[in-house]
Amino acid sequence: MSTNSQRLDDALNQLDRELKSRDRKQKSRPLGVVLMAAVVIIALVGGIWFLSTRSSEEEEIQAEESSAANTTTEAPTAQALSGKRAKPLGETVTCEYPETGDASREVPTPQGKGIPAKGEVTVNFATKQGDIEMTLDRSLAPCTVNAITDMISAKYYDDTVCHRMTDGGIFVLQCGDPTGKGSGGPGFQFANEYPTDEADDTAMAQPALYPKGSIAMANAGEDTNGSQFFINYKDSQLPPAYTYFGNLTEKGQKTIDAIAAKGVKDGQSDGEPAEEVRITKATIES
Repeated sequence: MSTNSQRLDDALNQLDRELKSRDRKQKSRPLGVVLMAAVVIIALVGGIWFLSTRSSEEEEIQAEESSAANTTTEAPTAQALSGKRAKPLGETVTCEYPETGDASREVPTPQGKGIPAKGEVTVNFATKQGDIEMTLDRSLAPCTVNAITDMISAKYYDDTVCHRMTDGGIFVLQCGDPTGKGSGGPGFQFANEYPTDEADDTAMAQPALYPKGSIAMANAGEDTNGSQFFINYKDSQLPPAYTYFGNLTEKGQKTIDAIAAKGVKDGQSDGEPAEEVRITKATIES
């Protein structure tokens, strides 16, 4: 029986081939196939290849799910995420951070009452390649921003590697796991926010465009956010199942562009960055 990793590689290769060929095939087919391929990947690893806390004991894909990947459908149009809520949140929100077990690195569970839902905070992840500076938006994802800034203050991200980069139709650098293996977390989790919490079933079934420079949470399924996040170094088409909580600054984008230009290790489309990206220190700037 093939492993999850092998099935992931097969699905990723299929997705890449479909993306590269969509201009050569009938327009009624490729994007539908691409979307279904993405759905298969999600089912395989619990959140495309942005693994967070899934074990190797993934459920097998049902036969009907596999056959659905080859079904011709109407080509869905990926809507670019606006980075704005349809209805603004109040001044504060209440967040829940239930425990999930052992933490990869000791960190306090965030306080969840009276969390600000307005304004922005600038944070920086210093690396040998330069500063990955980003602006986190409380109005989009206050509980996420609260958790990330708490972990930064607790030095959770210091001396950790960005363990994964993809260059096969979806263009991301994934960071935030102290184990460097893609399975670590802080010992607590929290719910999805924008755009998931605004999407109805129809919207969830459609692809969304996470724009270049956007930052989103990795997860192992809905409401399983922890410490891992990914940076879209190019526009990436994904289901709206990943909390979008910030954007790179101009400085941060320059650093990410340089990292992305070096590609994935050994010329692969999914794996470690060609040059190690190690966060030496994470700080809250303002």
